[in-house]
Amino acid sequence: MSDIVQDPGTRSGEFVQSLERGLSVIRAFGPDRARMTLSEVARAADLSRASARRFLHTLVELGYVVTDGRVFALRPQVLELGYAYLSSLSLPEVAQPHLERLAEDVGESSSVAVLDGAEIVYVARVATHRIMSAAIQVGTRFPAYATSMGRAVLAHLPSRDRDGFLGTVALAPLTPRTIVDVELLRAELDLVRDQGWALVDQELEEGLRSLAAPLRDRTGRVVGAVNVSAPVRRGAVEELVAEFLPALLRAAAEIEADLARTRG
Repeated sequence: MSDIVQDPGTRSGEFVQSLERGLSVIRAFGPDRARMTLSEVARAADLSRASARRFLHTLVELGYVVTDGRVFALRPQVLELGYAYLSSLSLPEVAQPHLERLAEDVGESSSVAVLDGAEIVYVARVATHRIMSAAIQVGTRFPAYATSMGRAVLAHLPSRDRDGFLGTVALAPLTPRTIVDVELLRAELDLVRDQGWALVDQELEEGLRSLAAPLRDRTGRVVGAVNVSAPVRRGAVEELVAEFLPALLRAAAEIEADLARTRG
């Protein structure tokens, strides 16, 4: 199955635009926009005020949004929308104890993510301390091209899907070190595929390095990735690889072994 998001231009006649617009209201909220006025929601979701008002008040009645009459915020009930996916996906449940051991072994945060279109989504995490300016938690998204877990998955996509990704992705310089040339990124993905792991050195955020390994299901298909992240003060890149890579690869192998036993 392809991990690349369908092009909007290929949408079928059964596509429900009103549902898309309603979901855009939910997606408008985030860590930096936890509470918004009607005008702010309309602007963030690219909707008219009238449309935003209808969607917001519908979400209020359904219990997904709360308002004091002026400001709107998501309620915990919105987590129900993702629960069906997470509860049917054994990867987070299988990975969690291994992440805990990995974080304890290396003394740094560890995570598991899956690819969703052009982004990775965190589905499991053990944080030893905060290492980024943005808080990372289950559900957090980052551009796949600039992350070790994203590259670990992208490197193992079928050739057609990987070429599709490279042909459509917009490479923005998140830091001065971010790879923004498609051919350089293609070469990096080839390296990741050949060596079996990915290293990102301050491409997502300055001062942060990350190592990741792909995770395969019982059929051999890469379904996600596991990583370890550390601040640059832990030492040189070579020291990071020497210290963390054996534990990371061991954790990946253990997660895969458990996935093979638990997935039908």
